[in-house]
Amino acid sequence: MPGIDESRPFIPVRIAILTVSDTRELEEDKSGATLVARLESAGHILADRAIVKDDVAAIVAQLEDWIAREEVDVVISTGGTGLTGRDVTPEAFHSVFEKEIEGFSALFHQISYAKIGTSTIQSRATAGVSHGTYLFALPGSSGACKDGWDGILQYQLDYRYRPCNFVEIMPRLEEHRRK
Repeated sequence: MPGIDESRPFIPVRIAILTVSDTRELEEDKSGATLVARLESAGHILADRAIVKDDVAAIVAQLEDWIAREEVDVVISTGGTGLTGRDVTPEAFHSVFEKEIEGFSALFHQISYAKIGTSTIQSRATAGVSHGTYLFALPGSSGACKDGWDGILQYQLDYRYRPCNFVEIMPRLEEHRRK
């Protein structure tokens, strides 16, 4: 059965939170605050937090900065995953992915469908890996952030979760670069 194996130690990961929005400031950023509260409550470390405009170049620049930093293991973004003209987060993320984690989107939609029905189809939540850093893009609503964290990330970012999790394979993400 899947679940937490209490015989294994908890290993905190360093997570950066990115809010993609043309209108939000830190004080009004409820979805970013939701993610920060959940990751800290779980025992992880907030490595950094930023807000960038709905602009591919700005999003990519922030992602590349965090990917290059050793003190960032994971980036979770909120916002810009919809279908409007300004929603460009998936395009930015895909441009830096080395590998896409297709199952993240599929599982996110399954969880979201149970709560909002077919409206989940309007989200383009995505995930991948770049240079040993996990990248997750969630929709901009607090509810979607809760769904993504509570239904997927809290488990996959917990080393104790069995049968497998993202944390235990972190040391192997860049094995193709080692000679």
